[in-house]
Amino acid sequence: MNDVLSGLLIACSLMIAVWSAVLVARGRRINDPLLFTLVGLEVALLVQMIWGFVALAGTDREVDGTTFVAYLLTLVLIIPAAVLWSIAEKSRWGSAVLVAGCLVVAVLMLRLEQIWSGSGA
Repeated sequence: MNDVLSGLLIACSLMIAVWSAVLVARGRRINDPLLFTLVGLEVALLVQMIWGFVALAGTDREVDGTTFVAYLLTLVLIIPAAVLWSIAEKSRWGSAVLVAGCLVVAVLMLRLEQIWSGSGA
């Protein structure tokens, strides 16, 4: 696993969560700049997923492969689901869905690191 990419993904998802929380507080819906930022986060999550698959295939350490793959796949599904739900929700609470989705991504990334290190399997 790439610790730098993982750290950047956690930081990015937390910053987007704060941005979305500001939109909720202001009573606003999702906007284009936020949507484009979420697309960038999703692309980075796809890179992390591929990197994780390659790392898992090439490692000799004790890693619960099934759980690790499940977390990698879940990571790339959270943001699209949150965005679709956010767009469908016409009130300000659509932005709140993005807050929750980005927080889930940060927690899943932390858990993925634990699984990779062998301390959370």
